Amino acid sequence: MIDSRKMTVKEVSLWLEKNDYDEELLMELLRNENRRSIHKLIQARIKRIKKKNQEIKRVEEMAFYEKALWIQGFKNIAGVDEAGRGPLAGPLVAAAVILPPYKFVQGIKDSKKLTPSLRNKLFDFIKNEAVSFSLGIVDASSIDDHNIYQAGLKAMERAIKGLKVKAEYVLVDAFKIPGLDIPQNPVIKGDSLSISIACASVLAKVTRDRIMEDYDRVYPQYGFSQHKGYATKEHIKALRLYGPSPIHRHSFNWDGGNWG
Repeated sequence: MIDSRKMTVKEVSLWLEKNDYDEELLMELLRNENRRSIHKLIQARIKRIKKKNQEIKRVEEMAFYEKALWIQGFKNIAGVDEAGRGPLAGPLVAAAVILPPYKFVQGIKDSKKLTPSLRNKLFDFIKNEAVSFSLGIVDASSIDDHNIYQAGLKAMERAIKGLKVKAEYVLVDAFKIPGLDIPQNPVIKGDSLSISIACASVLAKVTRDRIMEDYDRVYPQYGFSQHKGYATKEHIKALRLYGPSPIHRHSFNWDGGNWG
């Protein structure tokens, strides 16, 4: 433990940035200091440590289902989720992710609760750290030919079958996938309760958003890069003005009616 009383405020600030002491040691340092400016620096660091520890605890609690399976001897556990169930246009995208055992992805949560910038950072991190990941995509015409429920199951099945490492167990957000020859557990609100499903939700969401941004360059009149195909006021206005594009889901109603 250093004697901060022999250091300037700047020196203490630099020391705190370079050293990651725990809360107990910082509290001891605090007791030995009388300068208000130093107190503020140390208290700010203690606050950061508490926040970091809370985040570590939150993420570890999200791995409740995974830890139970790892203890049972399952190694390759795939989390599966999909994005794009509600929009009027574009594909439905599912993702399957297998994390290394006891890999806790800091910052992860339901993709809808993350900022776009953090989703993109986690997207790259998850792809780099995953044992295996895969995507399953069902386009708008296939959604029209069947229905959104069947399309979601098909997309998730494709994602699971596309994994280069075969899953030993599957955790799915809410749905049970019929005919799957792998043990599975449909977890209600799984993108908030399972770290693997949450990682899959990020891959699915970011992938679909990027697809819609690409479509925005093909059909700029609809504003897909902004609303990603959801039924916003701007999107409905564009539909009234231009009619549906080839990537719109003609089986979906809009504006309280049909496509006309």
